[in-house]
Amino acid sequence: MDPLTTMPPTPSVSLPVSLVADVQDALLMVMTDLQRLEGLLDHATANLLERFGSADRALAALESHHAVELARIRLNLNQAVTELQFHDMATQLLVHTGQILKGCAWRLAAEAIAPDEDEVPIALDPMPSRPSPVTQNEMDAGSIELF
Repeated sequence: MDPLTTMPPTPSVSLPVSLVADVQDALLMVMTDLQRLEGLLDHATANLLERFGSADRALAALESHHAVELARIRLNLNQAVTELQFHDMATQLLVHTGQILKGCAWRLAAEAIAPDEDEVPIALDPMPSRPSPVTQNEMDAGSIELF
């Protein structure tokens, strides 16, 4: 055998099926928790946007002799709405993390547990190709990157 053309064996680790099943269950539970967190963020954001809209409508009803104060309050409300855009980024991170966890769980099961003879192989969702869908890590003015 020629050592230059022979491929080295693929390293493998033998794991008990019960361990693989436990890790898969844990990954899927974490994914469920991330989906709940996403729902909580969505609910809180919807409530905040409604309250900001109510505040803006209330400000419009005030007399115009408070123009300077009204302008300052509107500026603060607009800045708060801009900060809510980070909800979208947080949601993207949650979805991305969930995809990775789901992919790990199913791949782990597919690699460690042999399918039954009559079992149709599952189609695995591809793992995300990018490390993160969001590159933003701060909320300073002017630091928002569009993607």
